[in-house]
Amino acid sequence: MEEQVFGGGRNEAARQARPVWQSIKRGLFGKCPNCGEGKLFASFVKTVDRCDVCGEEIFHHRADDLPAYLVVVIVGHIVVGAFMGVEATVTLSTWQHLAIWVPLTIVSALALLRPTKGAVVGMQWALYMHGFGGEDDAIEGHPEA
Repeated sequence: MEEQVFGGGRNEAARQARPVWQSIKRGLFGKCPNCGEGKLFASFVKTVDRCDVCGEEIFHHRADDLPAYLVVVIVGHIVVGAFMGVEATVTLSTWQHLAIWVPLTIVSALALLRPTKGAVVGMQWALYMHGFGGEDDAIEGHPEA
């Protein structure tokens, strides 16, 4: 693997490049982004504090609301596109539309939330973001830093 230099000031350090797509894929399947063996989630969307297999610390990730935003965009495009296609070809009442699209939207969003969060955590690990590089996640020059 090639080494990348991160930083630019007093915290400059050479690090080994981590495989971004492999880490995202591992997270997508709920596996540790480091080893690919340990589980990433302790419950539905609560991550484990550390991998049981390799010991990689996961607790400091900062996925925040990004997975939910991504799920809304993906599900919204799919459901709205499907709705418009059905509406253009079939005549359904409002209640029939509600009976189809509301459950489909809810189930799709719930099904995509966990894999999306895993992928975001995997990406953060691969890019040494938010504590995955061993340093504090502080912004230089910030008054609270």
